[in-house]
Formats: sequence, structure tokens, C-alpha cells
Amino acid sequence: MKAPHLRVSVVSPESTLYEGEADMVVAPAWDGEVGVLRGHAPLLALLGEGSLRVRAADGEHRFRIAGGFLQVANDVVTVLSEHATAGP
Repeated sequence: MKAPHLRVSVVSPESTLYEGEADMVVAPAWDGEVGVLRGHAPLLALLGEGSLRVRAADGEHRFRIAGGFLQVANDVVTVLSEHATAGP
């Protein structure tokens, strides 16, 4: 049975910026945006520069990221970014 939400972690070398449940993640991949919903196929994407959006029950969380990787596996989304800050 699928999990009711995605489990999301946004991590930079300095800190963990977000860890929790979400309904959707939109990330700036190297060659365009990638959106992730529950039940997404396994994926490993190279990240570019831009806005990472995490839609959760308490609203939308935004992060500025530059470089890194996004992994999706079994409704778990892990964003490992070289440079990440909270905000638009």
C-alpha cells in the first residue's frame, strides 16, 4: 500500500533545511523542472539552479538551490544540494 504522503528531506552541507511529509515536490533539474507526486517511479536527477518547492499540509516551503541531486524511491524524496537556502 502506498504511503499517504511523500517523505521529503532537503539537505545542504551546512544543515538539514526541511524534513517532513509533503504532497508534492517541484525541483529545478539540470534540463528543466521535475515534479514528484506520491507513487512516482524511482528517479535520480541532477539539479540545476532555481527554486525548490515543497507543498505540505502547512503550506508551501521554498528553497533556493544550486547544484546537487534529487532521488525518488518508494515515496521518499531526498534533495542533496551543494548550496541551499530557505526562501524564494
